[in-house]
Amino acid sequence: MKVRKAIIPAAGLGTRVLPASKAVPKEMLNIVDKPAIQYIVEEAVAAGIEDILIITNRGKSAIEDHFDHAFELETQLAANPKKADIYGQVLQASTIQANIYYLRQKITKGLGHAILCGKSFIGDEPFAVLYGDDVILGEDPVTAQLARVGAEFGCGVVGVKEVHRDDVPKYCSVENTPLRDNIMRVTSIVEKPAPGTFSSCYSILGRVILPPEIFAMLEEGCAAMPAGEEYYLTDALSDLGKAGKLLAVDFNGTRYDMGNKLGILQANCEVALDHPEIGAQARAYIKALAAKI
Repeated sequence: MKVRKAIIPAAGLGTRVLPASKAVPKEMLNIVDKPAIQYIVEEAVAAGIEDILIITNRGKSAIEDHFDHAFELETQLAANPKKADIYGQVLQASTIQANIYYLRQKITKGLGHAILCGKSFIGDEPFAVLYGDDVILGEDPVTAQLARVGAEFGCGVVGVKEVHRDDVPKYCSVENTPLRDNIMRVTSIVEKPAPGTFSSCYSILGRVILPPEIFAMLEEGCAAMPAGEEYYLTDALSDLGKAGKLLAVDFNGTRYDMGNKLGILQANCEVALDHPEIGAQARAYIKALAAKI
């Protein structure tokens, strides 16, 4: 079945990028001239997603405003022939070729709970999850890469990359067995493992295709969590893996962690190098700066 729907969890507090995220949602932090969330939505659309649910919370209304029309601004730009390029760029966000919906996660109970909030939106069909922290750039959208594998094998799929062994405890360890090319069978997943307790350096980095049966697992897991604790999506994913219903794909693409100060800097530097307006200037600046180090 074609993956038509996606959930983008964007309810996190952004504590790793404070104080910038105190007033501006971390998903709205820019990469050169576009907010991170726009890159993520554009990836979903490029992968054939038709309906997108963005999970937000209090203080995230700027996300909704960004994908809406700003009539005063657009009218002013449209009336000035010299601003035609900027006018076109502004319209890109408000004319996204997908239906975008919003739902507040009123209590932050973790990623698993955020996905569960979208149960009625998804219904009984497979869906994509694109983490609001992760921008992944490449010619072939990662969501599309995973959806093709999910359609071929009829199961859930997680996007993974090998990370440095010291960084695995920040993410998760995906235990796996090779299947074909860059595809692996997932046997279990350990969230934020203690150093020295894992054998795999593959971690899930921002993209997942899930079957609708995941919601029953999320409901059970969230109900069992003690008050005040968060329920990790990886707990339910691990159960899928143990049941033989989850694959991992070592995806093609460059991932930027937009919930991390260094990740934001890397994204801006690398995207600037290929930017049609400032690419040459950025390259010259970075070379001059590197010569001083």
